[in-house]
Amino acid sequence: MTAARSTRDSQDSRDGQDTDDFDVEEALALVKGPSPRPSGEPGRAERAVPGPQAADPAAVPSPGAQDGGEGKHTRHRATPWPEARAVAERAARSLARRTPVPVPLEASLGLVLAAPLTALTDLPSFDTSAMDGWAVAGPGPWEVREDGVLAGHAEPERLSDGEAVRIATGARVPRDATAVLRSEHGRLDDKGRLHAGVAQEPSPARSRGVLALAHGQDIRPRGQECRSGDQLLPLGALVTPAVLGLAAAAGYDTLAVVPRPRVEVLVLGDELLTEGLPREGLIRDALGPMLPPWLRALGAEVVAVRRLGDDAKALHKAITGSRADLIVTTGGTAGGPVDHVHPTLRRIGAELLVDGVKVRPGHPMLLARTQENQHLVGLPGNPLAAVSGLLTLAEPLLRTLAGRAAPEPYTLPLGDAVQGHPYDTRLIPVSLRGERATPLHYNGPAMLRGIAAADALAVVPPGGARAGQELDLVDLPWAVTGIDACFA
Repeated sequence: MTAARSTRDSQDSRDGQDTDDFDVEEALALVKGPSPRPSGEPGRAERAVPGPQAADPAAVPSPGAQDGGEGKHTRHRATPWPEARAVAERAARSLARRTPVPVPLEASLGLVLAAPLTALTDLPSFDTSAMDGWAVAGPGPWEVREDGVLAGHAEPERLSDGEAVRIATGARVPRDATAVLRSEHGRLDDKGRLHAGVAQEPSPARSRGVLALAHGQDIRPRGQECRSGDQLLPLGALVTPAVLGLAAAAGYDTLAVVPRPRVEVLVLGDELLTEGLPREGLIRDALGPMLPPWLRALGAEVVAVRRLGDDAKALHKAITGSRADLIVTTGGTAGGPVDHVHPTLRRIGAELLVDGVKVRPGHPMLLARTQENQHLVGLPGNPLAAVSGLLTLAEPLLRTLAGRAAPEPYTLPLGDAVQGHPYDTRLIPVSLRGERATPLHYNGPAMLRGIAAADALAVVPPGGARAGQELDLVDLPWAVTGIDACFA
């Protein structure tokens, strides 16, 4: 079942105050000492935090403690947030190198080059005019031919000294031409001869009021940009719109690229509606519409989105039958009676690489190796908690599988103070304005209002951060590249 409830007082949601995913009473209990935990908690909701029974605040009940399995009294240790991201990246690097695929230019935007981009021709491939004007040979004045030279035409007739011919930008320059005289710099006398324009003010480039043409002026010589065989871009370069243009100019019809990792999304929860208003205890599914485009923005190919409800058999069948590189599940990662992710992973013999992360929201997230070449990221059911899991575990794994370089880390000072969790990292939505990161309200685990207005997530250390303190930021893909480039 996918949790979609805030875990703080509902008044906080109404007045727009920050909403954290732990109760004040539980946080105080960590300091005051052990106290009994009500039966059945933490359950599925986002408030499954280390309770007062834990001697170490990083130790949380294992899945077995809730499902009656062998691990009933065992505990596991949540992974620190930076380490969890590193584990996800290493998991992808441990796989065999993915086989490059040839892709037509128009389909390669956003992919990564699997081989260096090498020029297939000289650029330009012949001497071309950089301006509209006249191609001239030798010193002026020049006799002007009647014909002209246009772009896209075959090689024109060569020029003799004292001759000129009209030429268009991009047209092939006649052999023996010494320069191109721009249209605005030339004039024709009453006999039809071409003269360089009279300068308004004398300068070193103009002699006695007459424009002096340098040899080769406004001619782009063959090979000015590159020679055939030159490396234009290295392996691993991201294919941007500019790269598409360069590749086309260099003679490419297809590019060898790293294929997009294939992702299947499994949306869990009997309480989810796909249309209409919430009613009778049912809520709208926010993750089904949100996750696929977000995953595509991270470089993935989403091959399927399936809604399974709270059905252990259906989940087992979906995981074992998937041929995707990554399976992403939503909800069901805690230890409640209908949280089937952990039991299913144990049943199929999956290897848990990350089982809980010391981050709020989203700490019940997990990463497992389900097959030799397949992984599963289990996201919590609350929407913002799922975003946290997506950027903590799915982003580094998908980025590495897709061959993308890690983004350069950067920091900005906070515009306002931020409350922190006692011992976990906290991720909060921020807007970036005037070289400052301004924290946004409505940042509880079940809320999307804050992240919908955000440019990034600020990484808040345990204990919180003061106004003006420099914090690491995690960019949202579309805030950097724009919507069109992001989802192409």
